[in-house]
Amino acid sequence: MAVNMSQKKSKPSKKVTAKEICFCYSILINFLYRIPAAIFLLILIYLWSSSTTIMLGNVVHVCVSSRKLNNLYCLSAGTQPNFDIPIPVINNTDIGPSNAVEVDNVALDDPNPTSENRVDKDKDEVVNAVKVVEEQLQLHRSWRSEKNHPACDGRGIYVYDLPSKFNKDLVGQCGDMFPWMDFCKYFENDALGPPIPKLGEGWYQTHQYRLEPMFHSRVLKHPCRVYNENEAKLFYVPFYGGLDILRWHFKNASNDVKDSLSLELITWMEKQRPWARNSGKDHVFVLGKISWDFRRNANSPWGTRFLELDQMQNPIKLLIERQPWHVNDVGIPHPTYFHPRSDDDIISWQLKILTSPRRSLLSFAGAARPDQPDNIRSILISQCNSAGDEVCRFLNCSSGACDQPELVIELFMESEFCLQPPGDSPTRKSVFDSLLSGCIPVFFCPFTAYYQYPWHLSPDHGKYSVFIDQEEVRQRKLNVAERLMKISPREREDIRSFIVYELLPGLLYRDPHSQLDKFQDAFSIAMNNLLERVNRME
Repeated sequence: MAVNMSQKKSKPSKKVTAKEICFCYSILINFLYRIPAAIFLLILIYLWSSSTTIMLGNVVHVCVSSRKLNNLYCLSAGTQPNFDIPIPVINNTDIGPSNAVEVDNVALDDPNPTSENRVDKDKDEVVNAVKVVEEQLQLHRSWRSEKNHPACDGRGIYVYDLPSKFNKDLVGQCGDMFPWMDFCKYFENDALGPPIPKLGEGWYQTHQYRLEPMFHSRVLKHPCRVYNENEAKLFYVPFYGGLDILRWHFKNASNDVKDSLSLELITWMEKQRPWARNSGKDHVFVLGKISWDFRRNANSPWGTRFLELDQMQNPIKLLIERQPWHVNDVGIPHPTYFHPRSDDDIISWQLKILTSPRRSLLSFAGAARPDQPDNIRSILISQCNSAGDEVCRFLNCSSGACDQPELVIELFMESEFCLQPPGDSPTRKSVFDSLLSGCIPVFFCPFTAYYQYPWHLSPDHGKYSVFIDQEEVRQRKLNVAERLMKISPREREDIRSFIVYELLPGLLYRDPHSQLDKFQDAFSIAMNNLLERVNRME
């Protein structure tokens, strides 16, 4: 049987009998019977005020303070269960998809597609949509800079000094965002979070939504930064839009309230001369949540409308997950736990993960999605649990085990392959944790990575990953472990070497107080490419 890693160190729980349950239930009924109606109503109001109700189709999720922070049903506005985007089916893909694409019928514009409209959708529409995405990624890759170090050449970066309500004041509200936990600790050490001594220097409990203050800190120190807007070619707007969403996510706020700060920002920006000069085309926003969180539709309470505003169509938006049909959305890596302080830190880590014994063929760190019948996670977990420990290990995130970075990194370092099925949205932070650990990611949806990160991942997907069509898994046409066993040890070594030497340095965000000479990190790659794009606009 596969090992549920989250239970290894837990104490055995006391088994509760049916008699004890009935006895407790009897006491509860007697207690409630004695409570006057007015007091009972006050209790209900209190419970309501400490929760938020999320309506998803025919399902109502009530997110109370006991929910784990890593439960994205409640945390990530816009990443609702049964979230669907067009997904092509790619054949002949034992190690990455080929260029030939066979398209399955997938709903393009219906947020809650049924089996009927899936069947009835025109295949040509989907083929054309995929073609548009691939053309956008080619455009993004054309902006890649060949320079390893920033060459300003008169292309200065101007950082707007926004009123504090658009960034610093949002950080100051961290204590009110999640009443049951200390969310403020993740802003320590320039938003890297608390150190993780067990993993060594340079390791921090970095939260996946801390990209905005991390990026801001780095841009302020960029060698191309200028203080005169007339000397600038690129304009960075340090708006913490992801934190703006999070502060309302666990409160019953109206859409007008949720949108208020972003509308104030647009009003402020329209008064700035550089914005008006090019209609925002030379401006960049970095947003630490997924694109869908900023694209609320008319029938949903999720997130804000920030990226749907007319004024936001021209600027470049860097996000941890892009919207596939918007060319000015560019995906950049989720922050990981490792923030090297020197080139030697990276080289030492590369050697460590290349020599790490891989005790299991594959592993999965995640949780099932029981109210998402089309999600393949439950099938993967079942297959994993039915295999031996040397074949598959499962880290159950529903118990909070994934809140411990040490367990996640240890699991991935000891695995040949890491399963990366979609969750509440296509992308996962776990993708970058697995690559960081030298664990070959196994994708089931091309939108998880292939259509997301053109600047940081290779267009030759087979060099760093394995692709298995999720429809084959859903229809139980294959066993994932058996498929992966067919990949030879030599092929695994080649893929891992490419990950470690070609990709890994560019997926990390270095310590903001250090410098790298031999390597470019994720921030440097993004900024160099933005400067290259500005240069080509002239």
